[in-house]
Amino acid sequence: MITARTKTAPLPAAAERRSSGYLAGYPPALVHQVEAAIAQGSLADALRRRYPQAHDVRSDRALHDYVQALKAAHLRSAPPLAKVRFDNTLHVIRNALGTHTAVSRVQGARLQAKREIRIATLFRAAPEAFLRMIVVHELAHLRVRDHDKAFYQLCLHMAPDYHQYEFDLRAYLAYREAGGEALWGT
Repeated sequence: MITARTKTAPLPAAAERRSSGYLAGYPPALVHQVEAAIAQGSLADALRRRYPQAHDVRSDRALHDYVQALKAAHLRSAPPLAKVRFDNTLHVIRNALGTHTAVSRVQGARLQAKREIRIATLFRAAPEAFLRMIVVHELAHLRVRDHDKAFYQLCLHMAPDYHQYEFDLRAYLAYREAGGEALWGT
């Protein structure tokens, strides 16, 4: 994917500077490949070829149904979700692409916990693989709180290509941060 040829014009000089934390933790050689593809303008075409179109999940109701279908297929005994929605302030304020929260309220003599998942609106116009990756990630937090081995095994159980989707999403976010245009609409 990284070495694909392109007809797209190279990005401005901002693309040549080191990518932000989106690619932190990956081997330097892989990071340099992504940075070179961004600078040459080939990353956008490679991502468009791999993920030709955006998904159809546009509303909060459709997102709720999508999340519930994945939850029913893989996490039947997990606690119910009270709310699932897109959040347009998420990426800017919390520097996160998705959140899972549990709000506890006193109900008589006991606590009642309601769980909710919020997904950044960036995923409204993204390929289904990217949406699936972030939803799987947030659903896995219903069972495993920390990002440890068990967490990522659960993610892989729900989405076998989880790591590839995550890497491609991070490459896309680095591309956007370098000044690239949205590839799948707005």
